[in-house]
Parts: sequence; C-alpha cells; structure tokens
Amino acid sequence: MPTRRQTLQHSAAVAALLAASGLLPQDAQAAFNSAAFSALTVADALRALGASAPQASPDVSLVGPDVADNGAAVSISLSTTLPNAQQLLILVDKNVSPLAARFHLTDSVEPNFALRIKMSESSDVYAVAITTDGRAWFAKRRIKVILGACNG
Repeated sequence: MPTRRQTLQHSAAVAALLAASGLLPQDAQAAFNSAAFSALTVADALRALGASAPQASPDVSLVGPDVADNGAAVSISLSTTLPNAQQLLILVDKNVSPLAARFHLTDSVEPNFALRIKMSESSDVYAVAITTDGRAWFAKRRIKVILGACNG
C-alpha cells in the first residue's frame, strides 16, 4: 500500500505532466501574483492586484468565529452575489503577508468558498470581491485569536 507521501508525489507528477502537455483547463492553471502575496499591508496587496480602494457591500459575505482558540487553523467562509465579480480574496490585516487566499471566478465557478486560514494574532479579516471593472467590495470581521500561529 503506498504511503501518503508517495501518493502526493505521484499526484504532483501527473499534474505536472498534464500541465506541460496543455491538457489541464486554463482555469486550473493558477496565476500567481508574487507582488500581491508578498505585500506587507492590505492596501498594498489590493494595489498589486489592480483593485481600487474597497467599499463595504452587503453583496459580499464573510463568516467566521468571534474567537479562535488556535490561529493555525481558523475556519471561515466567504461568498459574493455580485454579478460581475472576477476575484474573491481573503486578507488578514495583522498577518505578515495579509493576502491569505485568492480565488479566480468564472461563470462556471460558484463564488462560495470555505477554508481554514492561518492568523498570527487577533485581527480584522476581510473578504474582498473584485469586479471586472477593478472596483473592490468587502465584508469585514474581527476575529480574536487565543493562540497565534507563527509568522502569519
């Protein structure tokens, strides 16, 4: 029986072969924006993604705990009902790297995600939807972290 490590290695090899041969759909090939993920502030991350200053919107939703016992795995969910949203982001204000996740949206993707993020300390967490015209809309939630994760 193969070990977990062997299974992951084989899966990565198959994915690399499919990507190299062009057999993966274009949406499956993630575009990495190093400037956004290495930004030190929420504003810098949004600027690196070409977004305007965000405005609060009831069309963006963020659900998470009021208090997280462990910052290494904080469960959250985010969604948007904006019809022309092209990206959905999670930003953690006090993390070393504020951009925690970036999702590209298409007509075939339901803009509703659940994930676990790492938080270095208590902070404001933002769900940001960026529309096709570069406008940014957000929902914010303050999450208190009891035991912080190291280095955001």
